[in-house]
Amino acid sequence: MHTRILLRANALKQLIPRASAQVECSLANFSSNPVLFKKKTRADREKEEESTEEHTEVEDPYDFSTLEDGISKALDKLKNDLSKLRTGGRFNPEVLENLRVHLIKDSKASERLGDLAQVLPKGGRSLMILVGEKEHVKPIVSAIQGSRDLNLQPQPDAHNASQLNVPIPPPTKESRDLALAAASKAGEAANVGIRNARGAMQKRLRAMELKKVVRPDDLKKAHKEMEKVVEKGVADVKKSVDAARKTMEQS
Repeated sequence: MHTRILLRANALKQLIPRASAQVECSLANFSSNPVLFKKKTRADREKEEESTEEHTEVEDPYDFSTLEDGISKALDKLKNDLSKLRTGGRFNPEVLENLRVHLIKDSKASERLGDLAQVLPKGGRSLMILVGEKEHVKPIVSAIQGSRDLNLQPQPDAHNASQLNVPIPPPTKESRDLALAAASKAGEAANVGIRNARGAMQKRLRAMELKKVVRPDDLKKAHKEMEKVVEKGVADVKKSVDAARKTMEQS
């Protein structure tokens, strides 16, 4: 009887490790089974539907918003560039306000003159600069005198140490010719900006043609409409440049 009990105990000892190994093997197979996937939630399904809608969205060949934005930026820059040119002896105070001033000698750091002082018309052919702090007067004078494009000589006011008087010299033939050339150059830069915007629109229409998402007739009409938008932008550039040059020539 005692011998049978011992045999049964030994048999149980051998079966327990085998059962454990079988359980571990089953768990490993369960965790690595590629057939089992996480159930999709409602949010996942909605995200997939939105992605599908984006890919199937129909492109509009008559959407010239990007082209018009590009032309608008080119015209705004042209207007700003022309405003900085001296016309008929008049001087734009913004030219001085945007001048960079080095408060510390030989330092790379600089400040905008308009942040350090006020530039105001004084009457006739002169401006006055009201400096916020007296120690900034000398660096501002140096910045103005050092600018070859301005060719201005600020003078300290006899009654106010924080004020500078800036006489504006009448335009000479040389300065007038330089201003005329600068106006033409600004117009050329604006036309380059318009051509770049047109090129981007052409690429967009070409992509629609290759994808065959738009009818050929619509593409032809879109090209014609695009050229009308571009022609108007070029005409606006010419109009602005011609007006600026006329004022310079009459000065």
